[in-house]
Amino acid sequence: MAELTPILRVDPDEMPDRALVMGDPARAELASRHLEDRRQLGSFREYVTYGGTHKGVEVAVASHGVGSPGAVIVFEELSRAGVRRIIRTGTCGGLAAEVQDGDLVIVTGAIRADGVTDSMVPAPFPALASVDVVTAIRRAVASTGHRSHEGVVLTHSLFYPGDVLGSDLEFWHRAGAIAVEMECAALFVSGSLNSVTTGAVLAADGNPLHREEGGYDPHRQVVYDSVEAMIGIGLDALIDG
Repeated sequence: MAELTPILRVDPDEMPDRALVMGDPARAELASRHLEDRRQLGSFREYVTYGGTHKGVEVAVASHGVGSPGAVIVFEELSRAGVRRIIRTGTCGGLAAEVQDGDLVIVTGAIRADGVTDSMVPAPFPALASVDVVTAIRRAVASTGHRSHEGVVLTHSLFYPGDVLGSDLEFWHRAGAIAVEMECAALFVSGSLNSVTTGAVLAADGNPLHREEGGYDPHRQVVYDSVEAMIGIGLDALIDG
């Protein structure tokens, strides 16, 4: 048995070379139920990792917590354990008016307002999803007929804007971001630095610029249904190619 990784506490010898990642450990456990021969590979703090097969292909499922500084630990350790393809399946808030609750967002790139990648690469370095992974996700979404959008997202380090500086979401929406989330930029940059192909498909659970007059509530059936569809899409894309 090889030495366990410091944070994920997984044995690199047991890691598949493809991984589906998401913030919530409970969602990772949910995703693991889609796998055959599932087994827990590691658990520490908010990080839990499962292994199994999807349609006969060995894959892993791992949780990365909320926010890029913690998530990039997962991405780095997965790559060091031999993972060569990572797809993030998480939730996001729509910024474009057409991104409705329950829609899926296929991420092509991310704006680096994440709070960690500035310590990894120079400011002009892009955070881009891998073209072949984007194509695989696009195919998987099309096979389900689920309503979706494709484009650049804002990866932000701040969930609740304060009264002093306020919110910059409208600014980034005008710049072309169609949704906001907290980890994609870190995934894409980490993947670029470690020769890992990466991508993301996200489920919209609200829209902070439109249609949230009653307040933000991600705990609704339309979101749960979208997350379930997203997990299946992510797993299919993970083994496509």
